Amino acid sequence: MKEDYVARFLDYLAAERGYSPLTLKAYATDLRAFEIFFKSLDDGLTWATIDSDVIRGWIVSRLDEGTSARSMQRSLSALRSLYRYLTKLDLVKTNPVALVENPKMKPSLPAFLKETEMDRLLDEVEYEDNFVGERDRLILLTFYTTGIRVSELVGLDTSDADLSAGEIKVTGKRNKQRIVPFGAELREALEGFLDRYPHDGPLFQKTKGGRLHTSDVYAIVHKRLSVVTTQKKRSPHVLRHTFATVMLNNGADLRAVQELLGHESLATTQVYTHTSLEDLKKIYEQAHPRA
Repeated sequence: MKEDYVARFLDYLAAERGYSPLTLKAYATDLRAFEIFFKSLDDGLTWATIDSDVIRGWIVSRLDEGTSARSMQRSLSALRSLYRYLTKLDLVKTNPVALVENPKMKPSLPAFLKETEMDRLLDEVEYEDNFVGERDRLILLTFYTTGIRVSELVGLDTSDADLSAGEIKVTGKRNKQRIVPFGAELREALEGFLDRYPHDGPLFQKTKGGRLHTSDVYAIVHKRLSVVTTQKKRSPHVLRHTFATVMLNNGADLRAVQELLGHESLATTQVYTHTSLEDLKKIYEQAHPRA
C-alpha cells in the first residue's frame, strides 16, 4: 500500500509545527482537491511523478470554475509547503511547484459614490442648522469638489483658502504643497460658513475649538454617507475616488486629474478610469454587430 503523503504531512504540521485545526483543515481541503485532480488525469500519477504542467492545468481549471486568484494563491501555498516537506525528506526528487507562478490578482477597484448619490447628499439631505451641520456639509462638499486627502483637509487653515481666486493651498505627502482650484458652490459655502462662524487657525474645527483629527473626519463622513448609500466603504477616501471618477467621466484629462490629486505617478491615477472603460464596454456591446 502506497504511503499517504498528505496525511503524513498534516500529522507533521500538527505535531511538530503546532498548526491549528482550522489551518490543517484548509490545507487538507486544498491538497486533497489537487490529488483528485491529478488522479483524474491519469490514475498512475503520484506526488513524485507530477510535473509543473499538471499544476498549471489545475490552476486554469480552478480559475475557470470561478475560484478567485486569492484563493488559488492560498492553495498553491499549501502545495508549496507540502513539496518543501517531501523534498527535505527526499520523498520526491524534484519540486514541480518551484516553476509555477501565482496567478495575478486583479487590482481592487476603488469604491465611489454615484453622482445621483452625491446630489442627494448635498442637495436633499437636511443638515442641522448649527455649527456641526454646516461644518459637516462643508467637509463633504470640500472632499467632493477638490478630491483632497483627509490628512490634507484637517491640515487646512482659514488662510489657505483664497476665496476671491477660488483656490486652496494644500500640503500633501512629504510636505509637498499644491494649489487646488474650486468652484462657485464651494466658495459660497466657505464664505457663508466663515461669516456665520468667524475664526482663524484651523479651517475645520471641533465644536469647542481646536483642529479636527483624521479620526473625527472619518466618523463624520461615515455617518453622513450612511444616509445615501449602503456600501461598506464610507470613508473620506471614497469621496476622493468619487471626485476622480466624476472628473474623468465628464471628460477631464488624466494628467490634469493627476495634478489635482497630487499623485506623483500617472499609473496611480489610471485606476480611476475603470468606470469610463465600463461605460465604453457597454456602448461597444450595444453598438457593434459582432460584439
